[in-house]
Amino acid sequence: MSGGEALLFWVLGPVCVLGALGLLFARKAVHAAMAMALVMVGLGIFYIAQYAEFVGIIQIFVYSGAVMMLFLFVVMTVGTESSVSPFETISGQRVWAWTFGLLFLAVAMYGVGRVSFPEPVGLEAVQAEGTVTALAREIFSRQVFSFEVLGSLLVIAVMGAMVLAHRERLVPRATQRDLAAQRVRDNTFVAGKPAPGVYARHNASDTPALLPDGTPAAVSVPRVLVARGQMAAVPYRGSDPTGDAPDTELADAPSAADRGTPDASTSDTSTSQGEQA
Repeated sequence: MSGGEALLFWVLGPVCVLGALGLLFARKAVHAAMAMALVMVGLGIFYIAQYAEFVGIIQIFVYSGAVMMLFLFVVMTVGTESSVSPFETISGQRVWAWTFGLLFLAVAMYGVGRVSFPEPVGLEAVQAEGTVTALAREIFSRQVFSFEVLGSLLVIAVMGAMVLAHRERLVPRATQRDLAAQRVRDNTFVAGKPAPGVYARHNASDTPALLPDGTPAAVSVPRVLVARGQMAAVPYRGSDPTGDAPDTELADAPSAADRGTPDASTSDTSTSQGEQA
C-alpha cells in the first residue's frame, strides 16, 4: 500500500465507521439515511482507489444518488408514522418468517462451506482487458446465479416495507360522502369551514377570516400554521357599524360571552318568548 492509499484509508475509514454508527444509533430516519449515504460514498471512493472505477462509480451514482435519495424523498414526503398493534395484521407471518429464515440460513451455510479461494494472480492479470470487461465477464458468466440472488434482495426489501406498512382496517375508509353526512348529523361546518384571509384586504393563509359579528375565526387557518404559532393577528372592530372603534389584535378580541352578545340559542329563546307574549 502506497503512502497516498494509506492516507486515504486512514482518513475515510473513520468517516465510514462514524457513518455506520450514525445509521445504527440515529433516532430519526432522515439522519440514518444521510449517514448511510455517507458510508456509500466512502465505499465508492475505496473502490476507485483499488482500480475498480466502474464499481466505485456505480456505488456512488446508484446507491448514494438514486436509492438513498429516493428513500429520503419518501421519508420526507410521506413520513415515518406507523400504527403499532399488539395483534398480527397478516395471519401466519411468524411461521413463514421462521421458515424462510431457516431456509436462508441453511443455503448460506452451504454456500460458505463450498467457498474456495484460488491463488491470487494480481490486478494486472485480471484487468488485462479492462476493468469493466473483466467485471462483466465475471458477473454474467461465473457468478450469474449469485448476481440474481443479490438482485432478489431488492424484492425482499419491498416486501418487508409492505409488511411493516400494512395495517388492518376494522371499518371501511370514510369517503367524502360519509364525511359530509357526518357533518350534517353533527351540525358542524355543514357548508364547510370559512376560508382564511380578510375580504378586500388580503388573502394570506395565516390570517383568520372574520365572522359576521367581527370575531376572527381561528378554524379558518390551517392546523399546521396554528401548531407552529404562525397565525397572524387581525384588527378587530367588534360590532361597531361605523368602524370608529379602535382596532385591537386577535389576542385581545373578546368572545361573544364577554361582549354580552347573545348567541343563536339565546336569540331563538327570546324570539319564541316574544311570539308567545
